[in-house]
Amino acid sequence: MSTDTISQSRKTLLASEPLLLFAAGLAALYFGRDIFIPLAMALTLSFLLTPAVMRLERMHLRRGPSVILVVVAAFGVLTVIGWVVSAQMLSVVNELPNYRDNIESKINAIHVPTGGPLARAVTSIKGLSDDLSRLVVPGPPPPAVEPKPVEPSQFRHMTREGLERQILKMEAEAQSKNPITPTPVQVVQPHESLPAYLGSLLLPVVKPLGIFAIVVVFTVYMLFKREDLRNRVLLLAGEGQINVMTQALNDAGQRISTYLVMNVLVNAMYGAVFGFCLYLLHVPNATLWGVLIGLLRLVPYFGIMVAGTATVIYTLAVFPGWWHSLFVVLLFVTMEALVSNFLEPWLYGTHTGVSPLALLVTALIWTMLWGWAGLILSTPLTVCLIVVGRYLPQLRFLYILLGEEAELAPEAAFYERLLAMDHGSARKIAERYLDGRTLVELYDAVLLPALILAEQDRNKGNLDTVRSTYLYQSITEVMAEHGDSRNVWPESLRVQAQRASERKGCPIVCVAAHDEADELAAMMVAQLLERAGRHTMVLSSSALTPEILGRLGQDGDTSALLSALPPFAFAHARGLCQQIREHLPKNRLVVALWGTDGDPEEIRSRFGKSRPTAIATNLQQVLTQLLECRAPRTTEALAANAAEPAAAG
Repeated sequence: MSTDTISQSRKTLLASEPLLLFAAGLAALYFGRDIFIPLAMALTLSFLLTPAVMRLERMHLRRGPSVILVVVAAFGVLTVIGWVVSAQMLSVVNELPNYRDNIESKINAIHVPTGGPLARAVTSIKGLSDDLSRLVVPGPPPPAVEPKPVEPSQFRHMTREGLERQILKMEAEAQSKNPITPTPVQVVQPHESLPAYLGSLLLPVVKPLGIFAIVVVFTVYMLFKREDLRNRVLLLAGEGQINVMTQALNDAGQRISTYLVMNVLVNAMYGAVFGFCLYLLHVPNATLWGVLIGLLRLVPYFGIMVAGTATVIYTLAVFPGWWHSLFVVLLFVTMEALVSNFLEPWLYGTHTGVSPLALLVTALIWTMLWGWAGLILSTPLTVCLIVVGRYLPQLRFLYILLGEEAELAPEAAFYERLLAMDHGSARKIAERYLDGRTLVELYDAVLLPALILAEQDRNKGNLDTVRSTYLYQSITEVMAEHGDSRNVWPESLRVQAQRASERKGCPIVCVAAHDEADELAAMMVAQLLERAGRHTMVLSSSALTPEILGRLGQDGDTSALLSALPPFAFAHARGLCQQIREHLPKNRLVVALWGTDGDPEEIRSRFGKSRPTAIATNLQQVLTQLLECRAPRTTEALAANAAEPAAAG
């Protein structure tokens, strides 16, 4: 097997198995996280800073100065924030020993039962508090036990045996008071060399600084070379995918940039308001807690809980009473409820396109893959996955699973409710769709597509007789309930329907091509034509006898509609069309092949000599053809109809 054949088979395997491709992507993200994490951070920062760079460029500033100004300003703000947080954090740590009495008094004030898990938990906390207190303020060492002096005169009158017993007794007492503990064995490590010592000392500092430097370099490069990166992605996709990839890149860039900018602004305002309220409550280091809650709120789910809990614990330690902590809890709960439920959905709730449940699940997945960095970057990365799934058919399951658009189309929801034999819910779906729309649109967009789905399932053997009968009866009831609706005609048919109602005559025969579903579709057309003043009659294919056709052919103004639903619409319609044309060679004949794709003229030519006057694929096309009393027929149709008797002779 050649190399080209092997590579082609691999491509086919990955394209046909999207789950395999997804699993391979997860494995690559996990094992290459040391490379992908800085790239993802830089990409996120570039999305955040690109709007500012583009704004400066619109002010006729060149790309280089614009990027430098934005990057210096952004990292300058981060440096100032880091300096403020570090300085005030050290101040808080140094002042914590002064608040030991407040902590102990609050723990002692909690009345708990003497037994049970809660009592054991409080006892453990008290013991931990005592240990911490001794570590912070060490007390005096315990006094040493000195042996009592022994008087020699008390042993003068003892015998030798008594003296030996007394000595053994004294030795046992001394051993019980001062037991001899074994000397622990310590393994002494050899002295490290100077390079190894410096490496162990500097590695925890050098590694984060190196990642930070890589992120800065990548961010600057991405801001400078935006068009170059876009062109490379388009070249990888191929020239045939330029349109799709351009839409995907624009969609991803707009969604992520809007979300990031709005998220940073909301969290900055959140931290500023929270810190100002803490200042009004006389909480020390209010700036620290405002900045901390604004930064940690960037971390989904966990950040806000950590920041809020730390602030409440700090107020419990600082203030002797409980009121300050209670006010802080109320402030935190109120602000979080207002911002999360009202402000954020209003500002950028619909820009990401991620459902809340999917955002929670993907946050857990990204955290498992990349740790805290994955949790922080989970939302932008999930938006990228949704955009990829939206524009790549092989990964569309990502868009379905993660996107916020999880509702079925009206026709699919209507059909699904009928399959579940839930006529009430199906009727509500129809009523909800009809609200603000016309009856023609309801039939054309909901009822007829539901009939098409039912016919396809029935011909595959997936729809039993009981459910098909229930479905047909339910659709008939919906037609009867809404048949007298006032809003019937769309704008494209309103004038034509009004003209038709002013004329008389021109009867129309609606013929079902094969079964009950075709007959229901014909009944919809007949109902709408009756609303326009046309005289209609609905016939099944078995009722179309030569006698009836002969009577219909006596009136040249009579029009005929042939209703046929897929999947065998053309086969049923062609045979019946030949039968009708034998008796109505000059009458107007419209064949409705519902939901059929393709060029109507090409389909019409496939009928041969018995070709109809027109082919229609939806309800509006059928009504356009039949509302006119007499439409001028083409020369081709007249010639074909005139040639039929000659050919028969």
